[in-house]
Amino acid sequence: MTTNLLTPDDIASVSLTEADKDRDAFAQQLGRSFEEYGFAVIADHGIPPELIARAEDKAKAFFALPEEVKRKYALGQGGARGYTPFGIETAKGHQAHDLKEFWHVGRELAAGHRFSDVMAPNVWPEEVPGFKETFLELYDTFDRTGLKILSAIAGYLGVNEDYFADTVRDGNSVMRLLHYPPQTEPTGAHIRAGAHEDINTITLLLGAEEAGLELLTRDGRWIPVSPKAGELVINIGDMLQRLTNGKLRSTSHRVVNPAPERASKARYSMPFFLHFRPDFVIEALHGTVPPGEQPKSAPISSHDYLMERLREIKLA
Repeated sequence: MTTNLLTPDDIASVSLTEADKDRDAFAQQLGRSFEEYGFAVIADHGIPPELIARAEDKAKAFFALPEEVKRKYALGQGGARGYTPFGIETAKGHQAHDLKEFWHVGRELAAGHRFSDVMAPNVWPEEVPGFKETFLELYDTFDRTGLKILSAIAGYLGVNEDYFADTVRDGNSVMRLLHYPPQTEPTGAHIRAGAHEDINTITLLLGAEEAGLELLTRDGRWIPVSPKAGELVINIGDMLQRLTNGKLRSTSHRVVNPAPERASKARYSMPFFLHFRPDFVIEALHGTVPPGEQPKSAPISSHDYLMERLREIKLA
């Protein structure tokens, strides 16, 4: 008797260039992976290697600064901008905090923009030359790449391929620069990132080549997500799961502690949490609710949902 266990090889690993050759085939492969796993891996995504390398260097330079210097940029705001020190974020339902520190970059808005009351201005560390320019460039590049992924998702869902363009225009997207320090002492119940689901629409993650990222399968097993160098890991967030009435999965995932031989190595990564615009109302898309059934969730604005979830993880 054979068993049909899921393996990491079943997670879609596709090239974004395939979308130009056969949009429907690309959308179907991506969508099936999101429906089963909530995750996919994207190669040839168009984010320049030089920009990625420059961003990694700037992030490492910031995290290497003295603690008192970094804490100048810990501004509160629910961690939405600037620096969040080590030991603050705690996954929903967990008591032990995560073993990480991070920096947040948000969208730059023009003076008087209608979302200025809920999207704070960015802050920038004066100690790292070129930090602002590098991460604004990377933010814009992530934004454009995310829209291409959303276009494929729209195709899979059977709606107009431009459906998501307006939903995320001026969205409250956040780029996070993550540093998981070396582990030189016993960590007890703490791991680098406790099991959680992302709040947002989709997440685009650079820097997951270092082992540790795992997702929870439908049958209750943790399997590794192992992209090649430079590839993007994409996963579905709770907002998109809610919009699709659960068709696309926001999957629980975590970053486990390294093997002993890697414990002395720091881990760096850069996720981009792509969000709907704050006033977008998340309600089940037409066609995602079976006849005779009610939607699984009530309508809610993306901003109200975000604040509800941030309170749960002690960031608001």
